[in-house]
Amino acid sequence: MEVNLSPETEKKLRDLAAQSGRGTDDLVEDAVAGYFEDVLQVRRHIEEGYAQAERGELIDGDQARREIQSMKSVWRQGQSRRQ
Repeated sequence: MEVNLSPETEKKLRDLAAQSGRGTDDLVEDAVAGYFEDVLQVRRHIEEGYAQAERGELIDGDQARREIQSMKSVWRQGQSRRQ
C-alpha cells in the first residue's frame, strides 16, 4: 500500500523517525493502529449510550449540564495544582 503525505507531514514523519530511531513504516503503522483503536473506542461508547437510552437510563439536560460543570471544575482544580 502506498500513502501520499503532504511535504510538511512527510518532513515531520522523517524527523520523528530520525529522533526515535524507528522506521517511518513502523511509525505510520502505529499511528494508523492507534487511530483505529480510537475509532473503535468511540463507537463502543456511542453503542453503550444507545443501549442506555433503549433501557430508559437517560438523564435530562439540566442534570447533564450539572455533571459536565462538575467534571470541568475537577479538571480545572487539577490544572491549577500543576502550575
